[in-house]
Amino acid sequence: MTINMKPKTAWFYSLFITALLCTAANATAQVTALSPETKPAQRIISLAPHITELLFAIGAGGQVVAIDDASDYPAAAKTLPKVANYRSLNTERILALSPDLIVAWGSAQSQVVQPLVQLGMSVFFSAPATFADLSTELEQLGELTGHQAQAGVVIKEYEQELGELKLQYQDRTPLTVFYQIAEVPLMSANGSTWMSQAVTLCGGVNIMEDSLAPYPQVNAEQVLAQNPDVIVAADNAELRHWQQWPALQAVANRQLLTVDANLMHRFTTRTTQGIRQLCEQMDKVRHAHAS
Repeated sequence: MTINMKPKTAWFYSLFITALLCTAANATAQVTALSPETKPAQRIISLAPHITELLFAIGAGGQVVAIDDASDYPAAAKTLPKVANYRSLNTERILALSPDLIVAWGSAQSQVVQPLVQLGMSVFFSAPATFADLSTELEQLGELTGHQAQAGVVIKEYEQELGELKLQYQDRTPLTVFYQIAEVPLMSANGSTWMSQAVTLCGGVNIMEDSLAPYPQVNAEQVLAQNPDVIVAADNAELRHWQQWPALQAVANRQLLTVDANLMHRFTTRTTQGIRQLCEQMDKVRHAHAS
């Protein structure tokens, strides 16, 4: 099946899948040291959409001098110069902008930025994989940009929202869930990931939670064997292939759910909005079972 996507969406989707495939090898955020005279960073380049969003969230948006092609939130970011796409970086333009900090997606861009590292540029590798990781990274970005106080406020609000969701849904009737990240290749997420944490927070049981790989490539037979109550994906087009198995519980009961990829797959503080949407949809499934 071919999924028709806008160019920016397509490149972000490609980068996202690449990041997932590389996660096992690059799971920890790292930063090359900022020199004393450039700390906190005043000229920052963001190379991925979630990074741009996090920088603006903590109040460092005014220090961002360039972004990647797919960064489109918040609106203020759209006017900034573009210096990267899925395949490459515009090294000449990056050097011309004289950044004192580059923030790259560690899981997908660790190799492509190595020439910049070798030139002595400071690079922070963003790699949040769990709810706790995101809090830690917000704190690190706050320190690097001089926005520790606002980062602290953002972290508190984010963790409070997670706590409220946990209290609201922790006693719900469990539903087995297959969380589909991609259709080709068919990919899911194990229990160590934020997607699986979201399923658990909503009172679900991720059928792939015990997979050895964080983002396993699976086959349809594995899903059919476990016959989940619910299948979740980011697009209705990515769910259509399940219709060829009408006896599958999620298909028979019309329990194929969609989530907003900008909220659930672009891991930022807005992800709590996506989690709430997922929880609400799962609750509708429970109510349908009860009636």
